[in-house]
Amino acid sequence: MLNSNTSALGVIFPNSYDSLIPELVNVRLMASIPFASRYRLIDFILSSMANCGISNISVMVNNNYHSLMDHLDSGREWDLVRKNGGLNIFPPYAEKESKRFTGRIAGLASILNFLRDQKEKYVVLADTNTVVNFDFNAMLKAHMESGADVTVAYNSQELPESLRKSPSNDQCLYYTFDIEDGRITRLYVNSKKEGIQNFSMNIYLLERELLIDLVNTAFLHGKEYFERDILLPQLNKLNVQGYKYENYIARICDVKSYFDENMKLLDDYNLDSLFSGNPIYTKIRDDNPTRYIQDSKIQNVMVADGCIIEGEVENSVIFRGVKIAKGAKVKNCILMQDTIVEPGAEIEYLITDKNVKITAGKEMKGTDTHPVYISKYQEV
Repeated sequence: MLNSNTSALGVIFPNSYDSLIPELVNVRLMASIPFASRYRLIDFILSSMANCGISNISVMVNNNYHSLMDHLDSGREWDLVRKNGGLNIFPPYAEKESKRFTGRIAGLASILNFLRDQKEKYVVLADTNTVVNFDFNAMLKAHMESGADVTVAYNSQELPESLRKSPSNDQCLYYTFDIEDGRITRLYVNSKKEGIQNFSMNIYLLERELLIDLVNTAFLHGKEYFERDILLPQLNKLNVQGYKYENYIARICDVKSYFDENMKLLDDYNLDSLFSGNPIYTKIRDDNPTRYIQDSKIQNVMVADGCIIEGEVENSVIFRGVKIAKGAKVKNCILMQDTIVEPGAEIEYLITDKNVKITAGKEMKGTDTHPVYISKYQEV
């Protein structure tokens, strides 16, 4: 665990990459998108920080943050109800300096006074579009041993096709880089290269005093993005080290990747890879165990509590409170909280948001390459 001499505080940016998945962030932000039958995306990075002893965590919300604040509440589930530190949520316009922002620089600039008042030596910056069970202690150890100014977490993979083919714009920046002897020598913004790349996980670790200096200078010069406007121009000056992450990771880049990454967890190997380490915490919803009524048929599913299943369900991820009536058939679907599938309905390759109702006898089918999304509170 992090100790008093090498302690770190966390700063999470929950709105980053909202533009990648507009369907699901219409009434929420990226961080509060439901995932893996009972979690939200922020649960993974927040639990990883808490498990590693980071007990002073700030969440820099920008817009559409009501559902996230409801989910996080006081932070009790993550043991973040503390006299000192704990969970801090910074909404825009909460203070004179606090405004809506695009990149990390303006967001961090709005809390510089807060950062100056903290006692932790290090700061961890992170987004929420990656699902990981991350060991920040190992990253901090590597950071200290390397003598780095900044350490960047990355993994090696092919760039998602949806990113490579998307037009480059300031609303969606992603980063790859070249590494020599552990040091990042070149950083690419929105690369279109094919093949295996060193793909940034948007997790950064550096000393708090250095962060304050870098952000203050960049903000005064009208800069926006930490990676593009601070790291990229100073790669020769700053010792920016890469920290390779080789465990399970899921990236949410569009609706298709959201569907695929949920479905991958139906494979026990992937499920164990993600959840077999430190526990992942989430908001508790007291509910009854799921009931499987006589004659129901279940095959290869992930089901949360509070559900009632009377029909047939195959290869699907089912969230809390879902009701699947007798005679209904559900295959290759993601059904979010309190979805109702009435008798005789047949659905395949659907993503239903919360409180959706599929009426009796209705047949709806998407495809594995284009799952159909039904928005919150809709009845079809």
